[in-house]
Amino acid sequence: MTKVFIAVIIATIALIIVFQAIDPNNNSVINNPNNTTSVVEGDNLSVSINGEVTRPGTYYVDLNSTLEDLISVAGGVTSNADELAYDTSYVLKDGYTFYIAPKYDNTDVCTLEPIIKVNINTDDEETLQTVAGIGSTIAKAIISYREQNGEFYRIEDVKNVSGIGNATFEKIKNYIKLRSE
Repeated sequence: MTKVFIAVIIATIALIIVFQAIDPNNNSVINNPNNTTSVVEGDNLSVSINGEVTRPGTYYVDLNSTLEDLISVAGGVTSNADELAYDTSYVLKDGYTFYIAPKYDNTDVCTLEPIIKVNINTDDEETLQTVAGIGSTIAKAIISYREQNGEFYRIEDVKNVSGIGNATFEKIKNYIKLRSE
């Protein structure tokens, strides 16, 4: 019985080595089993979606698809998705990533109160500063950016504002929205 057990272990190790030799960089399933990639033939765009969706990942969708189409392909939004933080009519662009922000704090399962958010399209400097990570300089830059470029149509567009990089975006993404009630 011991010989059979040892043989099974050796065979398993050998198979792992063989599969790693075939594609040593393909460990996406191991690292994130919820990440999904879907391939559709023909003219299409590669877009990613994460946050409050059923199946976050990178998808290939038809040209002229909207965020609503992408959400549908990703299995829909969760019951915790904040509908004021995304615009389903947004026409997708190749290589874009979309974050669907939560309505309630995911770290506090007992909360009944939604996350207090600021509207990056309409709120004034003082209101914007109520979010940790948005100081006076960044609040002024957000207002200046929207005055020069118009509305923000996706949360990720706030990274186009001078002073907001990936680290700041990660800090504020759950506390900003695009529309009011």
